[in-house]
Amino acid sequence: MSDARLFLALWPDEELRATLARWRDAWSWPRGAGPVADGKLHLTLHFLGAVPQDRIPELVEAFHVPFRPFAVLEPLAIPSELSELHAALAERVAALGLPLEERSYKPHVTLARRAHGALVPPPAPALAWRVHGYALVESKLTTDGSYHVLHTYGTQTVA
Repeated sequence: MSDARLFLALWPDEELRATLARWRDAWSWPRGAGPVADGKLHLTLHFLGAVPQDRIPELVEAFHVPFRPFAVLEPLAIPSELSELHAALAERVAALGLPLEERSYKPHVTLARRAHGALVPPPAPALAWRVHGYALVESKLTTDGSYHVLHTYGTQTVA
């Protein structure tokens, strides 16, 4: 049985996803940049890497952690609820024997890859990301690199 490439993420609703896509499309990207597809815009909580497929049911159960809904209102400040959710999930990741990222956590939404030299359009949109849950997601290593939401936690609905 093959491995699944997994991560835990905040998954934006359709309205926020459309706002993020409009913001991405307003940038001037350098040649060779790869803007992230609308359906793949998200904020990673933990990248889990390659995990045996037969462990997925165990992970689905294990990643239920206490969670308080919160709003991400500005990118310069990390809401305490986001830090708490990240820490609670880190404990579960470690308890499951999965590797934790060694770099310090810097929450962000990737708009494009290979984007050195991109020009940011003024002004940045006002974003109000009301977070009601998170998701366990599989990243398929196919030509389109599709994502498949395996499970959602909290009251989040996935678009």
